[in-house]
Amino acid sequence: MLPAMRIPVLLASLLLALSVHAEPVGSADDMDRFLAEKGLLGKISQVGQNVGNKASELVVAAMGAMGVPYRRGGNNYETGFDCSGFVRAVYEQTLGLMLPRRAEQQAAATQKIDRTELQPGDLVFFNTMRRAFSHVGIYVGDNKFIHSPKPGAEVRVEDMRLAYWSRRFDGARRVPEQAANGLTDPATALSADNASRQ
Repeated sequence: MLPAMRIPVLLASLLLALSVHAEPVGSADDMDRFLAEKGLLGKISQVGQNVGNKASELVVAAMGAMGVPYRRGGNNYETGFDCSGFVRAVYEQTLGLMLPRRAEQQAAATQKIDRTELQPGDLVFFNTMRRAFSHVGIYVGDNKFIHSPKPGAEVRVEDMRLAYWSRRFDGARRVPEQAANGLTDPATALSADNASRQ
């Protein structure tokens, strides 16, 4: 769980990341005007009210990893993450839920949803290595997702509408609700959900 003092900083980081095309602002008044123009003041209030919500906690935890370097096979904040290690670590830290290790396994263990149904905290998958579900990230809202992209890069937010990501989009998945609600054995819940869909 993140310290309460870090939550406002992380929320501000999230909102600034979601508006990457904005020009820098110079003062607090400029910042307030900028946020009002972009309609973000209401969003800050709404996000603040929903911090207790598991999806919001998940997104805040994911944003707390921004800047952590990519590391093949990596699965922790100290040494770095690969894409699926990042997703797994965030879900484990936030929900106490252990997802499978590899991206394609995470896709198989979660519930398929339509892109139009995406909500913050859902998983988004991409074909980046000429095979299905070879890359995964966490949806943060407004067509943006956070992920650990590739060697030499760091955890960052990307826009799914960019041509590169749009062409490679493989689908969206949601962790089954019964697993997210804190069953004592999440692996059993994921297995049961998969069996019910077959």
